[in-house]
Amino acid sequence: MSRNRLVLFLIAIFALALFVGCGSSDDDSSSESSSSGDSTTTASSCTPDDLNTFKDGVLTIGTDSPAYPPYFEDDDPTNGKGFESALGYAIAGELGFNDSQVEWATVPFDASYRPGPKDFDFDLNQISITPDREKAVSFSVPYYTANQAVLVKKGSDLDGITSLDELKDATIGVQVGTTSLDAVEEQIEPETDPKVFNNSNDVVSAFKEDQVDAIVVDLPTAIYLRDAELSGTVVAGQFEQEGGDQWGALMAKDSDLKSCVDQAIDSLKEDGTLDEITNQWMSNSAKAPMLS
Repeated sequence: MSRNRLVLFLIAIFALALFVGCGSSDDDSSSESSSSGDSTTTASSCTPDDLNTFKDGVLTIGTDSPAYPPYFEDDDPTNGKGFESALGYAIAGELGFNDSQVEWATVPFDASYRPGPKDFDFDLNQISITPDREKAVSFSVPYYTANQAVLVKKGSDLDGITSLDELKDATIGVQVGTTSLDAVEEQIEPETDPKVFNNSNDVVSAFKEDQVDAIVVDLPTAIYLRDAELSGTVVAGQFEQEGGDQWGALMAKDSDLKSCVDQAIDSLKEDGTLDEITNQWMSNSAKAPMLS
């Protein structure tokens, strides 16, 4: 091979190596970019066509039966009335489902957080987010934090209070080891030590027997007691307490839907829709004004 030909041959080999090297770098960059994109859920991927739902093109929401107010009205989750019924349809709307694409499934409360596959996409049933339950299922970001509430007898001196200060002279019943006990001691600070009972049944019995003037429990429990167990009572008001139970939409463990449901709830928080739903059904309908 002549010297000129040798030089041209070496130049060609060098150019080919340079081209292959650059091509390899581009491929690696493209691969990394694709991998990164796959790990991030975008709003555009949270649509009915993209979501891996229990039924194709349908969002299946679970809840218990009977379904009580103020979470559901007339024992009918499909009517959109009640806190969690309205919330379910609002989440569905954020995900691109219309009302006719939403189905409700009956799921007993205790069965909802058992390990294993689910025949629903998410469950709304006043289910508190706890570490033990999170071992078996996944939860969305919280959609509600249960306030504390004051239950009193209708027509009593405490019916119609507007502030926590008006409870300072009251004898208050509360269950041991609860957030409610912390709330009484830290925020109400009554002149008389609260009467502390071992369980909720004892608290209710003491109230029935006029051993206490008022009960402090979480708001959902107060509403249930008023409507189902203690006739002639009113929820005089509610107030916030750090450490209140947080509720989340329950899903199968590591559900593909979690990030999209989280995004939907966050959007409802940001645009004020969640506050509107909460005020309408948990404050106004529950007739439990905020106490300062």
